[in-house]
Amino acid sequence: MRSIRSLAVGAGLCFVTLALFVQGFLPAMIPESRSDRVTRAVRNDFGEIKWVRYEASDYGPLERLGRGVYIREGCWYCHSQYVRPVTGEEFRWGPVSEAGEYAYDLPHLFSTRRIGPDLTRVGLKYADEWHYAHHWDARLTVPDSIMPSFKWLFHQVRVPVRKEEEKGLVLDATPALTRYFTMKEERPIRLFPNETGVTSVRPRPDGEFPIDGKPELDLTPFGDQSPALTSVLLVIPTKEMVGLVAYVQKLGMNRGAWREVFGPQNLAVSIMKIPESEALLARGKSVYQQRCIGCHGVKGDGNGLAATFLFPRPRDFTLGAFKFRVTPSGSLPTDGDLFRTITRGVRWTAMPTWHEIPEKDRLAVITYIKTFSERWKSEKPEPPVPIPDPPTATPELLAKGKELFVKAKCWQCHGESGKGDGPSADQLKDDLGFPIRPADFTKGQFKGGSSVSDVYRTMTTGLDGVPMPSFIDSMKDDERWAISYYVLSFSAWADPLTGEKLKLSPEAKVALNSPAVGATSPRLAWDPATTTSGAFAQRNDKRRIYYPGIQE
Repeated sequence: MRSIRSLAVGAGLCFVTLALFVQGFLPAMIPESRSDRVTRAVRNDFGEIKWVRYEASDYGPLERLGRGVYIREGCWYCHSQYVRPVTGEEFRWGPVSEAGEYAYDLPHLFSTRRIGPDLTRVGLKYADEWHYAHHWDARLTVPDSIMPSFKWLFHQVRVPVRKEEEKGLVLDATPALTRYFTMKEERPIRLFPNETGVTSVRPRPDGEFPIDGKPELDLTPFGDQSPALTSVLLVIPTKEMVGLVAYVQKLGMNRGAWREVFGPQNLAVSIMKIPESEALLARGKSVYQQRCIGCHGVKGDGNGLAATFLFPRPRDFTLGAFKFRVTPSGSLPTDGDLFRTITRGVRWTAMPTWHEIPEKDRLAVITYIKTFSERWKSEKPEPPVPIPDPPTATPELLAKGKELFVKAKCWQCHGESGKGDGPSADQLKDDLGFPIRPADFTKGQFKGGSSVSDVYRTMTTGLDGVPMPSFIDSMKDDERWAISYYVLSFSAWADPLTGEKLKLSPEAKVALNSPAVGATSPRLAWDPATTTSGAFAQRNDKRRIYYPGIQE
């Protein structure tokens, strides 16, 4: 009996030691585990997305501050940070994790529980403003969320209001306002309270104070049914909150523009008809209440409780006006247009990709969204505008696009460098009078799609409800293709998070511009370190070793 007990204890110690060696020491002995290189998706000069091996970047000071907050608040208890090569996780979250992504994660935050979604690929899935709303009250953006509120990460200022005949509701000039704002009359800051009086204030990029300008309340979203408010609660993110959002946005971005070629959310379908039924409509209402009501509101008018945090504001479905369509300017979109937008999301806004929810739920919610506007009862979508196959991109076509960009005065809104900082940018408003911002082309985050066909479609049909017109009558087909390729070239070799250019050698750019280099997936990523000058399709004899005994 004693010998059996000794054998069991010895076997236990042996297996524990083996586990420590296999899971602790052995991985550290593999060279790739100490690498800071990853496969990264990057746009070349001709608008194509290709994969290249590139060094991961470290966190900046603000992101490091946010990472500390993430650890302190226990976010890693519920959220994992590792996309595993099992159970189709690469189709749900994104590319499988690589060792180089964690080169600067000390300690690592893999976590093991997934009470909340995995955050490895959450960077740029949502706008900053969505994260502020989510941390203020998670149920504003995700009604069935069990995540707690983090209101202590916000400055909260209760300010009395008074009503004036000409200006409407006006904030009382309290000492608290001068602490957070410069109160410059020439720099008004429009604030949109929700029906409860909660009023979000966008912070400075560095999270510091004071914010330059004077806050002014705007009740335009409520029309003639403004709520009776005697005071409002200004909600201003602290520097820790700004840092936390910066950290979350950094997650997954060492893999570059991967989201632009992520198959599950990229759809080409535009012409389809969803059959109507009471069962589908009821299902759509349920999906809307579970997924959409926090931003778009009970009435579908874009006045959800989270709307005060969001910029641009959520779509007002009661107007029946939609931006992303294959139908002519002024027409209703096709069901396929709406399905594509819901599946892909709208980059640079709080509207995320919804490819994770069942297809039938997405189809159902479209039928319910259409009940908010009378237009769907009295009108039908016009026939779609044909979108032909794009021509082959050439340097000459890009040069022509550059000339047209200047000739069409695109720079007045989007800026000469494509950063969305043109002389007219600050004055732009949508049809409802809300301030909007022109797209920043340098980051490659296009709201309606980032392929050259998507940009061509926008140039052809315009964006209803905003100053972006249709150029179908003022530009020929070849001119619209040329300017579309040039627009994409602003984001060539750029980091989609910062807009900064990657430090790739001229030889690397020539290789990635070449049709001879496919590099269409992480497994086929082009590696500058394994090529010789002038022979980018050849590799050196030495191959990378993924695991002992397993080579390329």
